[in-house]
Amino acid sequence: MIVSVIIPCRNEEKYIAQCIDSILESDYQKEEFEIIVVDGMSNDKTIDIVENYLNRYGFIKLIKNPKQTTQWALNKGIIEAKGDVIIILGAHAAISQNYISGCVEILKNDNETVCAGGLVENICENDISKIIGYAMSSSFGVGNAYFRTGDKSGFVDTVAFGAYKKEIFEKIGYFDEDLVRNQDDEFNFRVTKNGYKIFLDTKLKLLYYTRASFKKLFNQYFQYGYWKVYVNKKHKAVTTLRQLVPSLFLIFLVFGFFISFSNIYLRFGYRLTILTYIVLAIKSGLNKTDTIRELGLFIYTCLILHISYGSGYLWGVISFLILRKTPSKHSQELTR
Repeated sequence: MIVSVIIPCRNEEKYIAQCIDSILESDYQKEEFEIIVVDGMSNDKTIDIVENYLNRYGFIKLIKNPKQTTQWALNKGIIEAKGDVIIILGAHAAISQNYISGCVEILKNDNETVCAGGLVENICENDISKIIGYAMSSSFGVGNAYFRTGDKSGFVDTVAFGAYKKEIFEKIGYFDEDLVRNQDDEFNFRVTKNGYKIFLDTKLKLLYYTRASFKKLFNQYFQYGYWKVYVNKKHKAVTTLRQLVPSLFLIFLVFGFFISFSNIYLRFGYRLTILTYIVLAIKSGLNKTDTIRELGLFIYTCLILHISYGSGYLWGVISFLILRKTPSKHSQELTR
């Protein structure tokens, strides 16, 4: 099967070479794949780096993305692709040598499986990104996102940077160009909604450079929560139950605090719930951290993940469902 790897990017001079190199080092035969970089008008050295690869490899293409949006880049790449299989890859990611061949093998063996993916392993560039990586690979931090926690191989509701049979785009449409965030989750929801399957194989690895800032992490997950409501509104359905947990937790924190003053039993229940949260966070963090400082930062990071996503989700409910607004300009800004 011919494989097309599509990489949307903008100003990725620090990472794009590592991403492309990981594909070139794949055990899949080079005459059987192509690399399509869709660049959002970078003004750093990204284009120079990619053009250097173009001069050496005839199967690498560079396409301009004047709209500078990820979803447009993905769809443009898919339209231009020659492959039977389309792999979506972020410039901040790198793949294991067996990733392409492993995904292709999964897709060849089951007609109903139209998407395959692997386990995301975080690459940490400093102490903060290391802690963030710990939290994002824990079930306490991100719930049952199996492509991050690595709990199991099998059929799942979504994967990161999936490999898709190209025919699925002809059957259910392309990535939703209204979505700045969650476009892959929304597409995968349509995949499963239409009766097709997504398979996660934890033997296949994706390396991903995590954010190295708590502020950027907060903004990222606030946007995830906010845009998830927009997806729900479009589909008139809650796509996964786990998306509700952070917002319910945040509502409990705020309203539970005030209600707890009215009754000793409510106060006890409120404090017990907070204590349970802390104990679960500590239990999860002890499996990953080495020092008390790291454990404290792990708990803090989990709190950021839950509160940012929950507050973004609640703001999305207010904006899209109550006030009937369209997505704000601020919500479309990149958090990198």
